[in-house]
Amino acid sequence: MYYIQPPPYQMPMYDPYNMYNGYNPYYSGRPMYGWDPPKPPVTLRDYGPQPYVVDIEQATIQNDTYRTALWTGEYLQLTLMSIDVGSDIGLEIHPEVDQFLRIEQGQGLTKMGKNKDTLDYQANVSDGYAVFIPAGTWHNLINTGYQPLKLYSIYAPPNHPWGTVQQTKQDAERSH
Repeated sequence: MYYIQPPPYQMPMYDPYNMYNGYNPYYSGRPMYGWDPPKPPVTLRDYGPQPYVVDIEQATIQNDTYRTALWTGEYLQLTLMSIDVGSDIGLEIHPEVDQFLRIEQGQGLTKMGKNKDTLDYQANVSDGYAVFIPAGTWHNLINTGYQPLKLYSIYAPPNHPWGTVQQTKQDAERSH
């Protein structure tokens, strides 16, 4: 009978970073006890078409205007929106623009359809939901919650002029 000696094994030192090969499932990277240092506010203006990086959740929740263009390029636009309690975006259609909505705070009801009078697609949405609106689709988003509905919208191609800021829904309706 042969005895095979195991390879030399060195007991690892307790190192929470290297112990998991660079990934520690027990450490989230956040400071202990749930406290994060405050982040400076984002200056809300149109940064396009220059390269730009932003904490989109922070910017979206910080926004209190009905619509603010945060980045406008040649082929894409991102706007921040805040819909008051009981209000809505308003029934609209973009014949040649695809649209993406991401809800960051609040809850609402989205309605879509091929006909203005037949909005046969409906879904409840809240924090974390994404809404995809194909070009040529009638749509509306209604705030059904008890706080402002905070979201961002991506248009491809851009749908509003560079630097658009509309304080209220009435300002948006006047500009159309």
